[in-house]
Amino acid sequence: MSGMAPEKVLVVDDEPEILIALEDLLEEDHVVLAAHSPAEALELLRSDPHIAVIISDQRMPGMNGDAFLAEARRVSAAEALLLTGYADLEAVVRAINNGRIAGYSPKPWDPAALRGMVAGARERYRLARALETEQRLLRGLLEHSQDALSFKDRDGRFIRLNAVKAASLGVDVAACLGRREEEFLAADGAAALAAADEAARREGQPGVTSIERGGDGPESRHFEVSRIPIPGRDGRIEWLATIEREVTEARRLEARLRQADKMQALGTLAGGVAHDFNNLLTAIIGSLRIATQPGIDPARSARLLGVALAAAERGASLTQRLLSFSRQRSLMLRPTSINQLLAGMGDLLARSLGGGVQLEQQLDPDLWPAKIDPDQLELVVLNLCVNARDAMGGGGTVVIATRNLRIAAGEDPELPAGDYVVVSVRDTGSGIPPEVLSRVFEPFFTTKEVGSGTGLGLSMAHGMAQQSGGAIRIASRLGEGTTVELTLPRSSPADAPAPEAESGTVPHADHPVRILVADDEADVREVTSAILREMGHETIEAGDADSALRLLASEPVELLITDFAMPRVSGVELAHHARGLRPSVPVLLMTGYADLDKVPRDLPVIRKPFQPAELARLVAELCAPA
Repeated sequence: MSGMAPEKVLVVDDEPEILIALEDLLEEDHVVLAAHSPAEALELLRSDPHIAVIISDQRMPGMNGDAFLAEARRVSAAEALLLTGYADLEAVVRAINNGRIAGYSPKPWDPAALRGMVAGARERYRLARALETEQRLLRGLLEHSQDALSFKDRDGRFIRLNAVKAASLGVDVAACLGRREEEFLAADGAAALAAADEAARREGQPGVTSIERGGDGPESRHFEVSRIPIPGRDGRIEWLATIEREVTEARRLEARLRQADKMQALGTLAGGVAHDFNNLLTAIIGSLRIATQPGIDPARSARLLGVALAAAERGASLTQRLLSFSRQRSLMLRPTSINQLLAGMGDLLARSLGGGVQLEQQLDPDLWPAKIDPDQLELVVLNLCVNARDAMGGGGTVVIATRNLRIAAGEDPELPAGDYVVVSVRDTGSGIPPEVLSRVFEPFFTTKEVGSGTGLGLSMAHGMAQQSGGAIRIASRLGEGTTVELTLPRSSPADAPAPEAESGTVPHADHPVRILVADDEADVREVTSAILREMGHETIEAGDADSALRLLASEPVELLITDFAMPRVSGVELAHHARGLRPSVPVLLMTGYADLDKVPRDLPVIRKPFQPAELARLVAELCAPA
């Protein structure tokens, strides 16, 4: 009884002496209520639903005990005991059948035996109420939860589930009971689900996995599935509870906010890129003007043209950086020289940090190549440096450093054994308080004022590091500054891309073909045709979609190359019409845009400005002899 409120016991007898004796016997451990007749007892039962045990005499005026207990069963869930001073076996049988008594005792009773009988009835009442509570809670959860809930046995068969879960499988609850969830799924989905369930049972710990349904694109739906292993009496996992919750809107909101953070970084980047473009345009325009002067020495002209070409190619690289920052896409991991990447960002970072901040680079000259997405790493480094600038109030030192790191088995709880490249950004700012430091990687957490950031800069860095197979760590002390370290996987020789032709050379075609080039920009159309002719191909040109279709209908053509953005009829629409007119003629789309959501997956694309080697490769693939 320790720590638990005493239960109520109702004693019913028409003899006052019996009532007093029962009260004296039971009042130490119970709250005893007394009734002198069955009618009075029924009123008490109706008014008090918390009576745990009824002790009733059998022989009473107006209604015997067995009849009273049968009536009491209709209004109360209390356990029932019968007292009788007569050898009335038939009455006891009726009480067992109708009143569902838990026991009976003769008069006079044995005090210890009767106390034990009442204690046993009381515990059965408590267990029954606890079980009823659990059942009601489970039923309420299953019936009213908007999440998909299920319980499975050791063999993976449904033993309980709600209508939401059944509906997600395309059936009703009755059709699922006793069957495995895999029976309702396609083979690949069934295998993945079985593996996740088995892993949860084997590990014996709750876990969460993410799944995606509906394919790629805006129609895809995202879910988080929590799996909770439940042990049986022997301690072995006997059941598995699953909670499936749709998080599509949350993912979309997070993606939008991440995009907003990228655009904020783009604003910082744009100022530096504009300065770079002005420098590049100066080099291009100045070199071309001098190179085209009458009487200029051919060797000098060639050098100036080389300067102009190199500046133009760097301008193309800057444009791709802007497009990469502004568009949403998955990581594109490839071997990268981080030292070279950081050295190329030096001017941009210096201008972004401002004159009051000194930028230092401590780059390991023997640094290994890393397998990363270089565009995303540039964005992360830019964000980290801008954060460092803000933490220093516009003055101080930012140090970017690189080093190699070899991790032995079991040395790092977050990373497997292997070779890694570490990129660190250190500032001399005020540092981060411990209560803030523990939350810096949380999405949307920020200490900046409203309108000064979304709080996704560090969480984006965390996501990039994890998706690359690495990790991110942050260390800070108040008054001593902050250091953020990105640990990224080393690139193996197997990651190296196949060698390509030099960007400035125009490879000769092994199989020359006749190509129709459609572009509303005359300069682009002329240059593209010239490059193709240098390869050995024959070209004809069209300035719009209508002209291109007329030429397709009247001229022998083996390939159509069209610009994406043309007035009135786009390149995608032209490709559709061309395939209807000449199904055997392949189409190659040229574009300067970053994202092409409206382009069919089966339509090959080359991005402007392109290298001649890349154009030659695509033409060869599309026009390869059957």
